[in-house]
Amino acid sequence: MNPLFKRILRKDKLSRVFVERLTEPLHINIASAFVALFGGFRRKVDFDLVVRPQYAFPILRAADLANEWGYKRLTLLEFGVAAGAGLVNICHIAAEVTKITGIEFRIVGFDTGTGMPEPIDYRDLPEAYAAGDFPMDHEKLKASLPANCELILGPITETLPAFLKTVDASSPIGFASVDVDYYSSAKDSLSVFRDTPEKYLPLVPIYLDDVGDITVNPWVGEWLAVNEFNDENKMRKIAPWNMLRARRICKNAKWIEHIHGLHVHDHAIRTPGTTERARRTADNEFIGVSFTDQAA
Repeated sequence: MNPLFKRILRKDKLSRVFVERLTEPLHINIASAFVALFGGFRRKVDFDLVVRPQYAFPILRAADLANEWGYKRLTLLEFGVAAGAGLVNICHIAAEVTKITGIEFRIVGFDTGTGMPEPIDYRDLPEAYAAGDFPMDHEKLKASLPANCELILGPITETLPAFLKTVDASSPIGFASVDVDYYSSAKDSLSVFRDTPEKYLPLVPIYLDDVGDITVNPWVGEWLAVNEFNDENKMRKIAPWNMLRARRICKNAKWIEHIHGLHVHDHAIRTPGTTERARRTADNEFIGVSFTDQAA
C-alpha cells in the first residue's frame, strides 16, 4: 500500500483528514486527486500529498534557497528521533528533493537512544511526558538508514559540540526538526544555532513540533525555549514563517503553524556590500515606463 494512504488510514490520522482535508474547497480536493495520480513530487508537496508535509515543504524550500544562494549541499537535522519513522521519512524526502533540485544532503538524527530523560520541573510539562517515553530500537533503525544519514545517540549537551565541529560552509545546516517535547531538551537542541554564521543558510526552515500542545504557553515547553533563544541571541532570531498559510494551496493543515525560520542576521549574504546581484526594477504601465523593454 502507498505509504501516504497507509498512514492516513490510522485512526488518529483519519480524524485529521476529516478536520483538515475534507474542509478544503471541493475544487482543491478534486485537483488533489489528479495531482496524486499524475503529479510530480514538487506538485505533490504543493498539495500536501506526501507523508509528513511538515518535513517535505521546508526541506524543498531549503533546497530552493540553497540553489538561489549558491550552495550544493545541505545538512538536515532531526532532534528527537524516537522510533525513527520521521528520520526515515526525511531520508526519503531528501532523495526526492535531490532529484528535482540537484542539492545533496547530509542527514543527522539526535536522540538519547533510551527514551526521554527525567523532567527538570513544571517547564518540561510533566503532566504530558515522563522519563522513558518514546524508546528506540537503535540497532534496527541504524540498519535501515541510507549512507548519507547518521544517528547520534546520547545527551545533546554532550554530542552537539563534536557534531558542530564537522559542519562548515560546504554543507551548512538547512533544516531542523525539533521534536523533543521538554523545555529543557528544546533549549539544548536550539543551541545548535549558536555557532559561526557560515554553518547555516541565511534563513533556516525549522519545524517546531511541540508548540501546538494545549498546555504549552510562553512560560513552559518549546515555546519558552524559543523565547529564551531569541532573548539571548542578538543576531539569531526564530520567528514564524511569514504568511505561509496564505501561500499554501491547502490552508487548513495544522502543520503550517509549526513552521518557523531561523534568521541568521550576521550571515555574509545578509551583510550589505558582500554579494553581487542584478539590479531590481519595477515597470509602471500607467505612465508607459518599462525597464524590461529598456533591458531588451
